[in-house]
Amino acid sequence: MADGTNEGCWIGFDLGGTKMLAVVFDSSFKPLGRDRKKTKGHLGAESGLERIVQTIREAMQDASVSDKQICGIGVGCPGPLDLNRGIILEAPNLGWKDVPIKQTLTKKFGCPAVIVNDVDAGVFGEYRFGAGRQERCVLGLFLGTGIGGGCVYEGKLFRGKTGSCMEIGHVQIMPAGPRSGTGRVGSLEAVASRLAIAAEAAQAAFRGQAPHLHELAGTDISQIRSGTLAAAIKASDRVIEQIVRDAAEKIGVVVAGMINVLAPDVVVLGGGLVEAMPQLFLDGVSGAVCRHVLASYADSYHIVPAELGDEAIVMGAAAWAATL
Repeated sequence: MADGTNEGCWIGFDLGGTKMLAVVFDSSFKPLGRDRKKTKGHLGAESGLERIVQTIREAMQDASVSDKQICGIGVGCPGPLDLNRGIILEAPNLGWKDVPIKQTLTKKFGCPAVIVNDVDAGVFGEYRFGAGRQERCVLGLFLGTGIGGGCVYEGKLFRGKTGSCMEIGHVQIMPAGPRSGTGRVGSLEAVASRLAIAAEAAQAAFRGQAPHLHELAGTDISQIRSGTLAAAIKASDRVIEQIVRDAAEKIGVVVAGMINVLAPDVVVLGGGLVEAMPQLFLDGVSGAVCRHVLASYADSYHIVPAELGDEAIVMGAAAWAATL
């Protein structure tokens, strides 16, 4: 808890698909207070904005800080986004369109506000405070239901003119592969995301090749989470381990291509899949990168797990706001 005398505070906000988290940081980015709520996207964008404001207010109360002490607010959002105007153009998981986050928060709190792609925020957090601390170039991949990417180059986030970029999950890796949720044929997300892994694992369970997974989750894809996959592998479902290794191999092929383009110092792997099975993904991705990266880059990078977990987005969003 803070004593109310802290100056120069920053707020980081994570607008997730099912939850929202607000954290108040001091000028050294030490947390002072926080609040977490369910997103409740079905209430609509107007109610969602009110809930965002309420969550920030309660985090400020927890930190014992006033509006005058807040220097800025950074919000990590799902996209697509208009970064310049601070608008969520569309958030399908929430059912929101054209939501003026920046304008609303600036008006409510009387301080600058900025939105940033949630994966970009997570990668920036790892660059400032985590596994990529102060490296020249940090490439980050967050592996979960989808596959998101971000890059910090000499202290700045890669971005487009008005929106975010680094959509690594939509890079095509199989010309005749399955379609992703966006309709892209053979994209990395279509063949190596948790959803893709769960679909293949469910088939293995149905065929009787993964008895432990079948006992844990049956063949219901929605019940096959990252932790479930890890538990099945630990219980000796070898076919599930091979499915995950195959996915890590595909991710490594794409990472090798990104290394050839960007020459990052560090590649940070994060997200639920990596948190549940860190060594398996590190080994699989690293092995594939070694086989596909240019020889001249062989000793130029490190592949490491993310360090900040759920805190990466709020820390990165707050720190990004402080740079602007």
